[in-house]
Amino acid sequence: MDKKYLVKVDDNYHYGDESERYDGGSYLTLEEAIEKCKEIAIKSLKACYEQGIDADKLKAQWLMFGEDPFVIGDVGKPPFSAREFVSKELCSNVIAEIERNK
Repeated sequence: MDKKYLVKVDDNYHYGDESERYDGGSYLTLEEAIEKCKEIAIKSLKACYEQGIDADKLKAQWLMFGEDPFVIGDVGKPPFSAREFVSKELCSNVIAEIERNK
């Protein structure tokens, strides 16, 4: 069976420039594809972290420089929005995790 959901990743710094887009893999189920998108967004948030940053600043950094994954497939409207997923609460959780593991 062919994998029917593709994850693509845009670069927020080059928003709208498809030449900066990369392939995040292909998946059998929509759930797998969404999980991959979440992993990519969280990894990107962690890459935007700086010592002393707060949740609002982390989100702003991600919006400017982070990776914005999305799903392509027979899904109708987009089933995942990284811009909705990357909330202030998620940013706070990422900061807490990084600082706990120092």
